[in-house]
Amino acid sequence: MLAIQNLEVGYGQSKVLHDLSFNVGGEEILAIMGRNGMGKTTLLKSLIGILQSKSGSIKLDDHEVSKLPTHERVRSGIAYVPQGRMIFPMLTVTENILTGARGKIEDGTWEEIYSLFPILRDMRHRKGGNLSGGQQQQLAIARALVSNPKVLVLDEPTEGIQPSIIKDIARALKDIRQLRKLAIVVTEQVVSFMMDVCDRALVIERGRFVHEARRETLDAEKVKALLSV
Repeated sequence: MLAIQNLEVGYGQSKVLHDLSFNVGGEEILAIMGRNGMGKTTLLKSLIGILQSKSGSIKLDDHEVSKLPTHERVRSGIAYVPQGRMIFPMLTVTENILTGARGKIEDGTWEEIYSLFPILRDMRHRKGGNLSGGQQQQLAIARALVSNPKVLVLDEPTEGIQPSIIKDIARALKDIRQLRKLAIVVTEQVVSFMMDVCDRALVIERGRFVHEARRETLDAEKVKALLSV
């Protein structure tokens, strides 16, 4: 579903991502692990088009999207849940979700979102700024889903969230994959969350991948060691 080849991204003369290549299957959950400052957010911003790549290819469902602006990448099927959630605090839950839509939201989509995140139904008239961090994260995911993506991209969705809600988010991502039959790319530093949710993991260090394994063969202690260096 998503094929990245020889991707290089930087800020000005400073190169951050170095010749990265990886694929994501149509219904795969791929976790990209790494410490702060290693290139995770830069990678995701380059996939959605917030940052333009210096070179390389980004193919979504066999279509090259690396030269498209962000809104056209969203239209093509990439949805982004940014680090820090970035919801609109003065809009209601319903209004926040509507900002992610590319047209009328069907009744079935609303019901699907509420089945994934029941709290959003209960709080649909509440302002986004009055939600807890975990509730805002669920809202940000719901907002991304209404664009009907082929690939859902999430940047550190567990950041600043209590453990019980982290488990809810892990369960929701697996349910989303099953319901929507889409691919998910998630950056993360919490190894337990990654082991719970992903099919495969990559570890990034200074803009290069240094380790890759499927969940069933992944050495959690080795990943923890790489993240703590």
